[in-house]
Amino acid sequence: MPNPTAAMLVIGDEILSGRTQDTNTPYLARVLAEKGIDLREARMVPDIAGEIVAAVKQLRARYTHVFTSGGIGPTHDDITADCMAAAFGVGIGVREDARAILATNYANPEVDLNPQRLRMARIPDGARLIDNPISKAPGFTIGNVHVMAGVPEIFRVMVDGLVPRLGGGRPLVSRSVRVNMPEGLLAAPLGEVAADHPKVVIGCYPFHQDGKPSANVVFRSEDEAALEAAAAALCARVGDKAAAPV
Repeated sequence: MPNPTAAMLVIGDEILSGRTQDTNTPYLARVLAEKGIDLREARMVPDIAGEIVAAVKQLRARYTHVFTSGGIGPTHDDITADCMAAAFGVGIGVREDARAILATNYANPEVDLNPQRLRMARIPDGARLIDNPISKAPGFTIGNVHVMAGVPEIFRVMVDGLVPRLGGGRPLVSRSVRVNMPEGLLAAPLGEVAADHPKVVIGCYPFHQDGKPSANVVFRSEDEAALEAAAAALCARVGDKAAAPV
């Protein structure tokens, strides 16, 4: 049976403007690979309701899971929860269980839970809460879409709590071999290895060090034996140009 699939939807103008670097997608990719869930797509959209709704509809129809980050805070541009309700055609409002959890983050919740902070307790109808042990403001799962905070520290703990509860498949393993030759000369033997080992996904990532061209060749597969065979085949083809695995 093939592994479950996933997409990551990063929401926020600050990512697309370049002011903030997305570190959530790489973290999610590593966690999903260990779980045996194949991350197939990552997409970024601005804080525009129509674009968020359209992306959610497309991705949730295509993949087993969709993970989102960003846009569930207290400010006017935090519109992700409303967009999820629109994408699923359900209502949204402050939910008492979410409000009670959020209240534990404040010394005097009757005063501190102002209308802006209560926006973080607005949950689409039918959604299940995702725990946030840091700031308490919960994320939520609606259908196959998992909605989480954009702050990396909070996103990571949400992912760590959520992903173990999801069904997985065979974990993806990887190996990397450094080859000290130009990519143009490496391309032919690498293409032969790729053709001979169809169970292995092979990527070539060139770089220059001390003015000399090299490349890290990364092998990925659910089948560790197939992966090792492909790596060994490349080393045999390039001979002393292959350095120790990195």
